[in-house]
Amino acid sequence: MPRTAALPAPDFLASMLETYAVNDRMNQIIIDRLNPLVWRAKSPGKVRTIAAIFAHMHHARRKWLRLSAPHIKLPAELDRTRCTPRQAKLALAQSAKRCCEMLADGLSGEGRITHFHRDGWSRRWPTGASMFAYMIMHDVHHRGQVCMLAHQLGYPIKAGHEIWMWEKLWKECGFTAPH
Repeated sequence: MPRTAALPAPDFLASMLETYAVNDRMNQIIIDRLNPLVWRAKSPGKVRTIAAIFAHMHHARRKWLRLSAPHIKLPAELDRTRCTPRQAKLALAQSAKRCCEMLADGLSGEGRITHFHRDGWSRRWPTGASMFAYMIMHDVHHRGQVCMLAHQLGYPIKAGHEIWMWEKLWKECGFTAPH
C-alpha cells in the first residue's frame, strides 16, 4: 500500500480518539460484569490472575507514556496482587485518558510526540495508525484472555453483547456516534 504524507482529517483524528475511549469503556464493562470470586482466582498452569492482567494493561500504557510522551504525567501504578476491581477501573480510566492525550499529540502532526516506543527492547515507530492499532490490539488481546480465563474458571462474563453495541458505547462515553 503506498504511503501518503497527508495527515488525517480532523474528523478522522477525533474518531480515532473516540474509538480509544470506547475501547476503554469495554474494559470497564468487563470488570463490572466479572464475578468477584474470579478476580484473584488461580488457574492451572503459570497464568496471570485476572487482577494481574488488568494491572498489566495499565502498566503497559504507563510504559508507552513514559517512553513516548515523557511530558504527560503518569497515572499511579497498580499492585497486581492486591488491587481491587474498583482500583483497576479507576487506574485504567486514568491511563486511557493519558493515552488519548498521547494519541492526540502524536497523530495531529503538530505535537511533541513523533515516535511510539512500546518497550525498551523494541524499535521506535513513527506515530500513526500502527501506533493506534497496537494500543487497541493490546487491550483486545488481554480482554480476550480475561473472558476466556473467567469462562475456564466457571464464571463466564455475561457482557459479550454489550461490548458490541458501539452506538450505545459511544453515547456512554459522551460522543454522538461513530464517524
